[in-house]
Amino acid sequence: MTTLKQLPALVVLERIPVPVLAIGRDGSILFTNTAFAQMVGFEPDEVLTLRFHELFHDAPASESLLSVVHALANMVVRLTHKDGSVVRALMSRSAVLRADDQFALAAFQDLTEQLWEEER
Repeated sequence: MTTLKQLPALVVLERIPVPVLAIGRDGSILFTNTAFAQMVGFEPDEVLTLRFHELFHDAPASESLLSVVHALANMVVRLTHKDGSVVRALMSRSAVLRADDQFALAAFQDLTEQLWEEER
């Protein structure tokens, strides 16, 4: 338990094999782990140069970006892959939920192949 308490959050998020993304109020990508970057075909440092609307395909426009992210929680979102294709993934609710939080942190489950098979 002592070791777990001493691990920095970013180390834990990077080691989780589930795609994770943190998005700031201004649309900047604050954090991505390797699993998320691989899902969308980028290197992690490339994802950090993107903005929300460059990554989220057909995301609704709104004054509050975090309200858009919260509205998409538990829904299948369309993400833009580096090659221009669309990755469909189930996006979790944000792990940070307070009204004064400056970012949203969500996990993703890639459903692209599964949904493609079902549509055939």
